[in-house]
Amino acid sequence: MAPPKGTQKKRSAISDVVAREYTIHLHKRVFGLSFKKRAPRAIKEIKAFAHKEMGTEDVRLDPQLNKEVWRSGVKGVPYRLRIRISRKRNDEEGAKHKLYSYVQAVNVKNPKGLHTILVEEA
Repeated sequence: MAPPKGTQKKRSAISDVVAREYTIHLHKRVFGLSFKKRAPRAIKEIKAFAHKEMGTEDVRLDPQLNKEVWRSGVKGVPYRLRIRISRKRNDEEGAKHKLYSYVQAVNVKNPKGLHTILVEEA
């Protein structure tokens, strides 16, 4: 039998400074959307994906990731994108959140079929 709701140990997100690589299927997130809204929605969906996976409110995108999404224009969003999401400590003074996620594009020939992997940062 499971313990009562309030007694389970909660993991500290502070100790969870980690980086993972994901393949995000953008086509299913922008399918059926009008052409002029596709790239902006793709950016919003990447942020939402990072928020969901890493559990941080503060999500920051790398400028190269933005260029990768917009490379083929507003309506030519790539079907899939390989991204690296790093959860980092926020060292700024007076920071609202203790952690933030930094999302970067990863160059792969074909992102289809790749699994989520843990990345060792040097």
